[in-house]
Amino acid sequence: MAVETLAEPRQVDDEVLVRPEAAGICGSEIEGYLGRMPNRIPPLVMGHEFAGTVVAAGRGAREEWSGRRVAVNPLLSCRVCVRCKEGERNLCAERRLIGVHVAGGFAERVSVPAANLVLLPDGVDARIGALVEPLANAVHAVGLALRLGAVQSAVMLGAGAARRAAALAAGARAAHADAGELARGGRADLVIDAVGATATRRAALDVVRVGGVVVLLGLHEDESALPFHRIVRDQVTLQGSFAYTDANFAAALELLTSGKVSLGELAGTRPLEAGPEAFATLAAGPTAQLKTFLSPLSS
Repeated sequence: MAVETLAEPRQVDDEVLVRPEAAGICGSEIEGYLGRMPNRIPPLVMGHEFAGTVVAAGRGAREEWSGRRVAVNPLLSCRVCVRCKEGERNLCAERRLIGVHVAGGFAERVSVPAANLVLLPDGVDARIGALVEPLANAVHAVGLALRLGAVQSAVMLGAGAARRAAALAAGARAAHADAGELARGGRADLVIDAVGATATRRAALDVVRVGGVVVLLGLHEDESALPFHRIVRDQVTLQGSFAYTDANFAAALELLTSGKVSLGELAGTRPLEAGPEAFATLAAGPTAQLKTFLSPLSS
């Protein structure tokens, strides 16, 4: 990974130029950094969890965006197909992501379609704005599960020690390092696998109740051998969950800005020049921080 000076991005008519003020490093970007994500092809400016200020608006974008602080929804889609018109842009056949398929938020400037901007309320920290995207993934996953039935008990797989402590602080009844301990406490209506490894997918099936739901959110491994006799005979529902809808994104912003979701103390932003070091640290193993943020405004 390198820090380079590039030409300022060009805008098309319906785009604006955003100056990121906080850009979170996602676990999928660490996988890309390690060469495990085939859709992240170097050279690439990553960064899909970011918020900042609009510094210029293209001719087709509303001029009133200029100077406004925004969270950026990085999901690009055609906006004209059936799925897009039904509000499911995340299922568009032409979907792409800012920071994955086009240059993203680990930069001083990034070009963004005006339609992908969500206004930040006055006084909201840019780091909160950068966390809207990852929370929207969770909102979508839980929403899919609730469509399939009532949930009285839920288990999340994939939390390291720091995340387990945060979950307990946020109100979780229990947090275990070993998924086997969960099954001994009774099976759950809903299990969300945020990792996507064979081990966690199997653990999810060990923990979910008869007739329960497993939401598959993680993408660590493409293929897994699973006990399909158990899935069929116990009528376990496997539900994939990818990204989020615009409604999920708006709901995530409301949860964060209203205080309904408490994040505790967030780490400060680090300069873009510290990006290679930050990625190397995260690639070596989880840290105690909820999220590592980069910003061109840090020094």
